[in-house]
Amino acid sequence: MSKDTLYKNAASEILKLIGGKENIVSAAHCATRLRLVLKDDSLIEKDKIENVELVKGSFLNGGQYQVILGQGIVNKVYAYFALEANIKEMSTSDVKNDAMQKLNPIQKIARVLSNIFVPIIPAIVASGLLMGTLGALKAFGLESMSQTWWWSMLDWFSSSAFIFLPILVAFSAAKEFGCNPYLAAVIGGIMIHPSLQNAWTIGGGYKTMPILGGIIKMPLVGYQGTVLPILLVIWIMSIIEKRIRKIVPDVLDIFVTPFLTVLLTGFLALSIVGPFAMLIGNGISIFLTFAITKFGIFAGLLFGGTYSIIVITGIHHSFHAIELTLLAKTGANTLLPIWSMANFAQGGAALAVYFKTKNSKTKSIALPSALSAFLGITEAAIFGVNLRFRKPFLAALAGGAVAGAYVATTKVAMNAIGLTAIPALTIVKPGSMVNYVIGLIIALTVSFSITYFLGIEEE
Repeated sequence: MSKDTLYKNAASEILKLIGGKENIVSAAHCATRLRLVLKDDSLIEKDKIENVELVKGSFLNGGQYQVILGQGIVNKVYAYFALEANIKEMSTSDVKNDAMQKLNPIQKIARVLSNIFVPIIPAIVASGLLMGTLGALKAFGLESMSQTWWWSMLDWFSSSAFIFLPILVAFSAAKEFGCNPYLAAVIGGIMIHPSLQNAWTIGGGYKTMPILGGIIKMPLVGYQGTVLPILLVIWIMSIIEKRIRKIVPDVLDIFVTPFLTVLLTGFLALSIVGPFAMLIGNGISIFLTFAITKFGIFAGLLFGGTYSIIVITGIHHSFHAIELTLLAKTGANTLLPIWSMANFAQGGAALAVYFKTKNSKTKSIALPSALSAFLGITEAAIFGVNLRFRKPFLAALAGGAVAGAYVATTKVAMNAIGLTAIPALTIVKPGSMVNYVIGLIIALTVSFSITYFLGIEEE
């Protein structure tokens, strides 16, 4: 059978087993998966779909039914799928918009936060790598060179993303909330204006300025490195801008709308919303820092053991905001190492399935899924392998819990967000490197051993 025939047959079978073209709301594909939003998810014949040749697994998450086909295959299957279903070429963002309509409120919030923070992850990763470089130089005793031009430049480069974080978040949030991203960037600039105190160097406390006849004592503090204040402010700005645009005549819109939007949003940002949101953000940071510092082993067990369950719900996308807040406030991301252990454990369980199974198709899915999880991408391992056989998933939860407890107890920390498992070695703080690697070994050993010992039940 030719490859084209394989692709065509797979597309035809998948279409039939999801309820036919009448059940499709939208369809697109990413690098490895067919992404479908369906009218009625109950029509999906999941077990039969996963037995279709070329299909490596499938799962329903975030309002989308995703069929794992693999890189280089999915686009070819999709071409036949779109032709047979008579649908036009769509982007993954189109599918995401349709999928949003099927989510519950908590999932929608998580998806919104994901859409805001995922685009800025490269900037945070770059800064984290630069911080790691500086940390490594210090570890090798080169701190005496801190007065050199290149050291100063590395220092500027590594801190800029966090200093100007409100502007990055503002721009990305404005796109998600449907308001002007350039006005949002101006608001972000207002919140880190050099006339305000630096949030990292306040020391003796905030200076205040009485406004509105002394009714409000506005803290003269900048919001460098903060996340929650700018998120709330830009959400409010989106409401203000849309309301103003509705009542301002078109001929005056270009003058009046930006003027009033910046004026009103800027005032609310500095006087009410910013201070309130900063209190909440500080509270979250204090709580998490306290939990990991005082109850490290229990926090690690809990977070590491439940993270993969949270991944299934899709709510984990919202954790970027919490991690950024923690990173900005304390200079260390102590949550990401725990997530990393959970991800690596999923890879260990999938690898054990590869060695344990006698089914050639399961082997062909398990090994690449394990390797993907070792690189921090766990969907294939979780949905394509471990959940299917149940015991490997439970073994991975155990591996994540034990390894999570270890890295929490040994205070492993990272300089950025967005990378887990092996790629995260590049953003681990130099003093944490050995314990991070030990944690990965624990995650792999525990999940692999339990899966191999318990075995898997195959039809």
